[in-house]
Amino acid sequence: MSPHFFGVKGAASAFRKAAAAGLVLSMAIVVQTLASDLSRLPLAPEQELGRSAKDWLIQPPSEHAALFRGNDTNQLILDNGLIRRTFLLSPNAATVGLDNSTTGASLLRAVEPEALLTIDGHEYQVGGLTGQPDAAFLRPEWLTALKADSNSFQFVDFSKSNPKAPFAWKRKRHSADLAWPPRGLALDFLYRGPDERTRAVAVTVHYELYDGAPVLGKWLSITNLGADTITVNNITTEILAAVEGESAVDARATNRWRLPPILVMSDYSFGGMDPVTANRVTEWLPDPHYSTQVHYERKTPCLLVCRPPIGPGLRLEPGQGFSSFRSFLVLPDSDTRERQGLALRHAQRLLAPWSTENPIMMHVRNAASAQFRMAVDQCAEVGFEMIIYTFGSGLDMENEDPSYQAKVKADVDYAHSKGIEVGAYSLFSSRRIDDANDVINPQTMKTGGAIFGQAPCLGSVWGANYLCKLTNFIAQTGLDLLEHDGPYPGDVCASTSHPGHRGLEDSQWRQWSMNCDLYRWCRERGVYVNAPDYYFLAGSSKTGMGYREDNWSLPRAQQILHGRQNIYDGTWEKNPTMGWMFVPLTEYQGGGAAATLEPLSQHLADYEAHLANNFGAGVQACYRGPRLYDTPETRALLQRWVRWFKKYRDILESDIIHLRRADSQDLDYYLHANPSAAPCGMAVVFNPLDHEVKRSISLPLYYTGLRDRARIREQEGSSHVMRLDRDYTLRLQVHLAANSRTWFVIEHP
Repeated sequence: MSPHFFGVKGAASAFRKAAAAGLVLSMAIVVQTLASDLSRLPLAPEQELGRSAKDWLIQPPSEHAALFRGNDTNQLILDNGLIRRTFLLSPNAATVGLDNSTTGASLLRAVEPEALLTIDGHEYQVGGLTGQPDAAFLRPEWLTALKADSNSFQFVDFSKSNPKAPFAWKRKRHSADLAWPPRGLALDFLYRGPDERTRAVAVTVHYELYDGAPVLGKWLSITNLGADTITVNNITTEILAAVEGESAVDARATNRWRLPPILVMSDYSFGGMDPVTANRVTEWLPDPHYSTQVHYERKTPCLLVCRPPIGPGLRLEPGQGFSSFRSFLVLPDSDTRERQGLALRHAQRLLAPWSTENPIMMHVRNAASAQFRMAVDQCAEVGFEMIIYTFGSGLDMENEDPSYQAKVKADVDYAHSKGIEVGAYSLFSSRRIDDANDVINPQTMKTGGAIFGQAPCLGSVWGANYLCKLTNFIAQTGLDLLEHDGPYPGDVCASTSHPGHRGLEDSQWRQWSMNCDLYRWCRERGVYVNAPDYYFLAGSSKTGMGYREDNWSLPRAQQILHGRQNIYDGTWEKNPTMGWMFVPLTEYQGGGAAATLEPLSQHLADYEAHLANNFGAGVQACYRGPRLYDTPETRALLQRWVRWFKKYRDILESDIIHLRRADSQDLDYYLHANPSAAPCGMAVVFNPLDHEVKRSISLPLYYTGLRDRARIREQEGSSHVMRLDRDYTLRLQVHLAANSRTWFVIEHP
């Protein structure tokens, strides 16, 4: 059974007994009980408007996520010193405040339901209040006049606890020292249904607020406590009437609006390599209740809605429940690209700390034992940490022959004896199985027309067998990584004969759940997951940094410059450890000799440029070929760069501050910054020109945590202390030979 499903054990016992007996809880009793519970909470501290003297991106706040009571007797406040969400609990529960404590901004202008559900074809609000006279702002004195909608799910009780991990993380390899689950506070609101159809349906709205970050998670659990089967057709887990990002009177294209300062991440993500593109649940819509907005057609996008594109369409048998996808609000304190990116990167490390695992990996092109073991020996010799049977190597993870699996296990055991982890490639999407097992296009009721043309359905007989084959192969051979090409990309399926889903309505949810189950299974066993989709919050480890595959068939010099551009662009929203790059040791996608590094010893300068590109940014690449080196000189080059990377690994895998993008017209450079690391900064500078360059560059050292002075040295030379300007910048003289690079180590004085 999917971990998204559970029995009645998770529902509140008092509500379960009342629902089973067909009783309706008295709201008078509920209000009296809540008042007693709230009186035991501390009073919320006064909010200080404006930016704190401490920057949370540099110095973690001393405040922990906590629960408070408001000045009114029925107000509950969730606060961590950075963001605050305020709830009114009667006559029904509703969010009445969402504040960015750092900027002092109040982000909520109107009250909405906490969620929406469609059960057996009927839509219900969960919580919420009515009667606000103007949706442009919410005055405190209006709160006492707001009314509960009798057709909404009614608030019953709340409870608090610590955040719980949705799945386990077995730590097997180097990663950042981060807590799992994240530290913070979990808050659950329990609701009862308003009518005969829903009186035995328990809805729990879950909130999690985390220590030290402006990040708030939210999701739903729905439990059927009655005697009849129900169908949950649709869900909306978040509705926020946000203060508009800007006001405009005239018509404007949707994508030209400045949106409210709320970023949203979700584990319901697929079909993309970054948290924005892959996010399938977040919509900014016009608010039909906002009648006083200045936009003539009243289409200002200021209503945040989190809901899946279709479904989930789940049938819940008596005693069965399920948990929804999770969404996470990130409230940035700036509209600058770098600072918003830093907030997103911090949130991703918080919510998916396994994404900081970053093994140095080779892609071996031949699965034959002799060639594989030779490549293993080379990996061990130069300090690589993982070897992957790449696409086209001949390895077949769907082969169930015990003798074949035993042969692979022997090779994996050999690699383990050398201290090298082993991974393998498997293709899921972009392939055709047959009419019985491929996804059925709802427009044609035939196969074809999927996101990648032809694709199997994970809910088919073949799909279930495929998942069993993969997990069994990993378990039998001891593999340490799954490289899953074409993870579930979001295809719907109109088949009514596949055992894994009923039909179109639940096909997307069911297939996504099965794919997530696979990655969680891997994560719980310490199996690393490469997947070219954004499944980080469901357990995957790395996706593409962002590149066009056929660029690796360009001449070597172009590849090298493209590589730096890809890394620079990809790390605005990804941590360096989250994206892979590529190094074609042999020909890839064409290009001939001009595009490849083999013979390696004849192209050492280009090989070193690739190594500097990737290791210098803290990024790992797929070094794809039959070998890593061919001569002692090539081996020495690799050893030198691997030793360098491991020496400075902590700072190299830290945040990148973007300074100048590669354009082949002048120096390009960036800065790694981490106030908790030693060293706390490293600037990496490249000269792509065919002549030497002497230049003064400016390094903004604010995010290193340094304030007045910095100790700096070029490469392994002698260090000296320099004074920072008032804006925390350092003017640095650099002198680079043609087509070279250098680095500057930055430490506390």
